[in-house]
Amino acid sequence: MAKGIELILREGDKAPAFKAESQDGDQVRLSDFKGKFVVLYFYPKDNTPGCTKEACAFRDLHAEFRDAGAVVVGVSIDPVKVHQKFINKFELPFTLLADESKEIVTKYGVWGPKQFMGRTFDGIHRMTFLIDPKGTILKIWPKVKPEPHPAEVLECIRDAEGD
Repeated sequence: MAKGIELILREGDKAPAFKAESQDGDQVRLSDFKGKFVVLYFYPKDNTPGCTKEACAFRDLHAEFRDAGAVVVGVSIDPVKVHQKFINKFELPFTLLADESKEIVTKYGVWGPKQFMGRTFDGIHRMTFLIDPKGTILKIWPKVKPEPHPAEVLECIRDAEGD
């Protein structure tokens, strides 16, 4: 369980294919990254405290992810223009996908009921999926602490490379 939602995908499952618009207006597919580790991280909203900390932590380790043969891709339901501003404001060197239709968040099971300040609403649960170069889900982090999390993901990639 991840804060009230049940995981629909498991480690070892084939990662669901997706296509969405990036901050640059390009159509991005999971298959574009075949042969690389893909860090697919889902976050609730651009320019909010936790999401900004997480994005900046991934930014700060970007060169190390690249050197490990990994790409970082963030997904939220924010529109492209909001992603563009977020990237420019914090100098984020990776792709953010605009999943306004909620297709990807639904396929990966990260959309569901949340509680905040006594209110229940549907939203994105902060989760990360590490997809191996063959397209298999290697690791799922269902509960993420924004700042230390990117280092944990990088360590997992390095461990997998050693196998």
